[in-house]
Parts: sequence; structure tokens; C-alpha cells
Amino acid sequence: MSVASLRRAAQESVSGLPREFWWLWTSTLVNRLGNFVLTFLALYLTASRGFSAAYAGLVASLIGLGGVIASVLGGVLADRLGRRPTLLGAQLATSATVAALAFVRDPAWIAVTGFALGLASNASRPAIQAMMADIVRPEDRVRAFSLNYWAINLGFAVSSAYAGFLVAQSYTFGFLVEAAMTLACACVVFVKVKESRPTSTVVPGAPSSPVVTMGTVLRDGRFMLMVGLSFLVAVVFTQSSVGLPIVMGENGLSSSDVGLVAAVNGVVIVALQIPLTRYIERRDPGRLLTVSSLLIGYGFALTAIAGSLVAYALTVVVWTLGEMINAPTQSGLVARLSPAEGRGRYQGVYTMSWSAAALVAPLAGGWVIDSAGAGWLWAGCAALGTVTAIGYWVLMRGLSDTEPSAPAEAPVAAAPVAAPVAAENSPA
Repeated sequence: MSVASLRRAAQESVSGLPREFWWLWTSTLVNRLGNFVLTFLALYLTASRGFSAAYAGLVASLIGLGGVIASVLGGVLADRLGRRPTLLGAQLATSATVAALAFVRDPAWIAVTGFALGLASNASRPAIQAMMADIVRPEDRVRAFSLNYWAINLGFAVSSAYAGFLVAQSYTFGFLVEAAMTLACACVVFVKVKESRPTSTVVPGAPSSPVVTMGTVLRDGRFMLMVGLSFLVAVVFTQSSVGLPIVMGENGLSSSDVGLVAAVNGVVIVALQIPLTRYIERRDPGRLLTVSSLLIGYGFALTAIAGSLVAYALTVVVWTLGEMINAPTQSGLVARLSPAEGRGRYQGVYTMSWSAAALVAPLAGGWVIDSAGAGWLWAGCAALGTVTAIGYWVLMRGLSDTEPSAPAEAPVAAAPVAAPVAAENSPA
């Protein structure tokens, strides 16, 4: 492929999206460039502070519990207060909580701060997803969600490269750097991102839009089926940080080997997410979700026959391809199933499926390995992948191409851009 072709492909990937999206994208990238505390928290608590592994696990669980609660709470606040204030409040709270975590020493206060961090850091996700659905045209949403997902992984890959050096010098300094980066992210939102929550237009004699409550979401059978399928996918995917490292260690591979294999996931996403999105964005989401479920389930199942570093890396490539298809497609489906006036709540319940999996999957994976062996864990991943693929096929049958009824929205002008950093004439 020529340089001109590559330039044209890149232009097509980023063109036609509104300026507001690119500033939101920039805030996500800035946030992820400084997002590394959770990666080193267990090591910090055990190696630096001298706490037991059990206590570190307790703090991790409290962070996960905070995430489950925040997923729903953040969605409700995004609908009631607005996307922008919810996002700003969550980011400011996250910055303050991470900074506090650098200085608290009492075990009880560390646990409380960890729970608060789980609440704050996860409350922003429904607001971001809802805001993207608000400002991006339906036909561009898969591409927009994919670009945001790419930013998340790019930021994480870069932060992982320097975070180890930072915490090696000082954990306190590392925590403060993350707090500062999160604060910078909030500043980008405050200065450049406008409120996007749709407002109802009252027409005399016309029926008013139905009020969307959490009960509305929970009674939406098709959407809740999708949430259940998302939970199953997340349970399988979470074995990348639970079952996979344990099994690699049992097979005699070192921690550096585990890190190299884990890095394959980020490298593949950064290299292929944008080209892959150009391929999938106009294709049937039902088939894409079915295929992605099989790739994730059977990609992990292949771990059962992997014995070398290269073989483990190849299995990661398989399930990473499934992840790259699933993430933007499923986010687009959530937006498609959500009425505009309830996008925050719908996105919150969807986000909760991943937070709940983060609580369940480590316990389930460890229990299966201890009681039945790793082979049964990987067989279970294949089974869950198959069930999920069938579930997505059932879910998408008869699904209309139109979105749920929504109140009238002010149009958002779409400005073609050459690159994310050129979203406006003046630099950020």
C-alpha cells in the first residue's frame, strides 16, 4: 500500500466527526496516559507498605465494588444532572482520591480511599459513552467508539512504558503524577466540551416523551439480554489478568514473560484497531458480535494447548481480534438500543456488566483452576463463547435499524479534521 493510500485511509478514519468528539477523545487520551495506579496498587500495598496479599485483595475488591455502584450512579447522574457535570465531578473526585491514596497510611483509611477511588473513576464512563452517542451521528458511532477505544489502549501502552520507572523512584510521586494527569483531563473537558444531553421540545397537542427510570431499563428485555451477554464476554476476557498469568506461571514462565505476552494485546490494538474499524463499521453488528464472541471464547480455549511463549502470544492475538470487534460494535449497539433521554442510565447498566465481571471472574477462575484444573477453565471459556455467540444471534433477530424514540435534539455540526490534534484551528 502506497503512502498516499495510507494517508487517504487515515483521513477517512478521522473525517466527519464533530469537534466536540475530538476534545472528548483528547481528554480520554490524557486520562489514560496517566492511568497506572491500579496496575501497581497491589505491589505498592504489599512490597512498599508491608500489608498482606489478602489485604491487597480486599482493597482491590472494594475498588471493584465501588465500580459496580458507580456504573449505575454515574448513569443516573448523567441523565439527571447532565453529561458534563457528571464527567467533571467524577474526574475531579478521581484526581483528589488518587492524591489522597499517596499519603494515607492507616489500613482502614486505605480501604475507604480505595472504595472511593472505585466510585470516582468509574462514574465517568457512562457519561462519556452517553455524550459520544449524543454528539456523533448514528452511522458514525461504531467508528467513534473504536477511535475512543484506540485512545484508551494507546494511552495505557504509553503509560505502562514509563509508569514502572516512576513508581521505582517513588510511589508517592507516581500517584501524584496520575492525579495531575486526571486533573488535566478535567480541564480539557471544562474548557472545550459542552453539555450534550438532549432536551425535549414541547409541541402543543403532542404526547410527551416517556420518562426513563432505572425500572424502564431493567424492564427492557432486549437490552438486559445484551447486558447479560456482555457480562459473559467480560467473565471470559477477565481471565487475561487472572487465569492466564496463573497458568503461565505454573508452566514455568517468568513474570517478565507474562508481561511480554500481555503487551501483545496492546500492541495489536494500537496497530490494527483503526484499519479494522474501516472494515467492520458498515457490516451487520449481529454477525460481528457473534464472530467476536467465538474469537474471544476459543482464543482463550487455545491456551490449553499452548506451551511456549510464542504459542501464548498467538492465543492473545486471537482473542484480541475478538475484543477489537466486540468493543466498538457493542458500544454502538447500546447507543442504538437506548432512548436519547435515558442514554446515561442505559450506558451505566451496560458498564456495570463489566464491573460485575471484574468481581466474579477472579473468584471463578481461581476456584476452577484449584478444584478442577486449568483445562476445565479454558473449556469453560469456549462454552461461554459459544453460548454468547448464540445469544447475540437471538438478540439481533428482528432488531429494527431505527433507534428508540427520542426527543428532538439540536444538531451538532460535523467538521472534517485531518487528525485528532487538528480538531480546531487553534492548538489545544
